[in-house]
Amino acid sequence: MADTRQRLIDGAIDAIRRHGIAGTSARTIATAAGVNQALIFYHFGSVHDLLEAACLASTESRVAPFRDRLDGVTSLRQLLDVGRRLHAEERSVGNVMVLAQMLAGAQSDPKLAEATSAALHLWIAPIEGVLERLLADSPLAGFVDTAGLARAVSAGFIGLELFEGVDPAGAHAALDALDRLGALAEVVDDLGPVARRALSAKLRKSAK
Repeated sequence: MADTRQRLIDGAIDAIRRHGIAGTSARTIATAAGVNQALIFYHFGSVHDLLEAACLASTESRVAPFRDRLDGVTSLRQLLDVGRRLHAEERSVGNVMVLAQMLAGAQSDPKLAEATSAALHLWIAPIEGVLERLLADSPLAGFVDTAGLARAVSAGFIGLELFEGVDPAGAHAALDALDRLGALAEVVDDLGPVARRALSAKLRKSAK
């Protein structure tokens, strides 16, 4: 039974890749999974519920190894490097198409939006954790909202993944620009104590 559920989840993801969210149905999912359509309703109740489960399950399977990589990250530039490699992997396996389709469907479907949001938070949570760790001893600590920054980083990479489909050179340039910002953050971290205090005071003043 567990194997059938997994085949249906895999079939739903494959159907989205092949047909888009609008063309994903009980028939296309069952065909991709190699099972009878009735099993969708037996195991999940509806196509909609299957899509929600597939969205969360497929995201969790991708996030799990990503968390392990983050444990070894010691700088913002390393975090970006991990993000770039993950970006390439996600495009190669077709997950960018799945994410784009789920986001498109979520615009007019509150239940699908809820599931897609939960899936996105699976990415956001580990990014927020590593940002908190990296910025803890930085002059930027207390000035940067790590929760908001984690969401900005996640939203940025989603946008870049979609953008690369129409302008690969532009997406590459955007990633290079982020790398330069990472280098700037390293320079800030290397400042002496006097300069760090002055920078912190300046940042607090500008934030008021």
